[in-house]
Amino acid sequence: MNTALIEVEGLVKYYAVPRQGLWESQQYVKAVDNVSFTIREGETFGLVGESGCGKSTTGQLLVRLLQQTGGSIRYRGRDVTGLDRREMRILRQEIQIVFQDPYASLNPKKQIGWILEEPLIIHRIGDKQERRKIVASVLEQVGLDNSFLKRYPHELSGGQRQRVGIAAALVLNPKFIVIDEAVSALDVSIQSQILNLLKELQHRHGLTYLFISHDLNVIQYMSDRIGVMYLGRLAEIIDVAQAGREPVHPYTQALFSSIPQVKATQRERILLQGDLPSPLTPPTGCTFHPRCPYAMDRCHQEMPELKPYSTGNMVSCHLYEGEEIK
Repeated sequence: MNTALIEVEGLVKYYAVPRQGLWESQQYVKAVDNVSFTIREGETFGLVGESGCGKSTTGQLLVRLLQQTGGSIRYRGRDVTGLDRREMRILRQEIQIVFQDPYASLNPKKQIGWILEEPLIIHRIGDKQERRKIVASVLEQVGLDNSFLKRYPHELSGGQRQRVGIAAALVLNPKFIVIDEAVSALDVSIQSQILNLLKELQHRHGLTYLFISHDLNVIQYMSDRIGVMYLGRLAEIIDVAQAGREPVHPYTQALFSSIPQVKATQRERILLQGDLPSPLTPPTGCTFHPRCPYAMDRCHQEMPELKPYSTGNMVSCHLYEGEEIK
């Protein structure tokens, strides 16, 4: 699990805001602002944060559904941000995405068999008989039988539709899958089934995941490492696979303190003051400083860099200056 499959460096995505007047200066919403991280082959890298922090935009940038404003994305050491249409078509076989709303991502006018076979036709994989075998095999792997081939998306439950969405991502035998809030709209009992299915598929096929969620319990259960985003930037990366690793960034500590505990010793709940600032007019310096109880004068002026610290985490905070791992 040491080989880097995905390397993201200085990733930026800005959206221009329509001008209200002729002389008004151009403004931008900074959805993703200088984000860097690495996803190792075979691991699950979790991405968590409040709504609007840029985690879903990051996932869509990685699968090239969006064009970045700046920065680079490397897959197996190759920069994929400037690929032409033919090269992207080849890359699509190895990089896939599972969307949050399976009903919106499935063609309501087509049967499940057609939906799953279409990618194989586009990529010219096998003849009709071979394609049917692949589709039947993938359906079986996600816990559905051949009776679903003739059914339409509206005839399925939410959990069944999500299984079809996972099957659609698997049918081309990819190596990397972005899973974007795939269980947030499901009942808790169905969530656990889908999460266990994803883990089983990862083990069987050697898959690498970017798992996006706002649910901290789900993120902790699924992830080997967790990236915590705040207002378009990474505040911290925690290696949860290493025992004893705890969040150290003030925002991450507040976030994780909200998880209900069943142990006798409850973690003290940290309540943040104020509202999430607008990505259109983010604060100067550290974007978290208006809500941070430990903010210093330096935090108002200077943006901290994401660096490895003595705790073993990657942290973007001035509080830990001088504790970097050189």
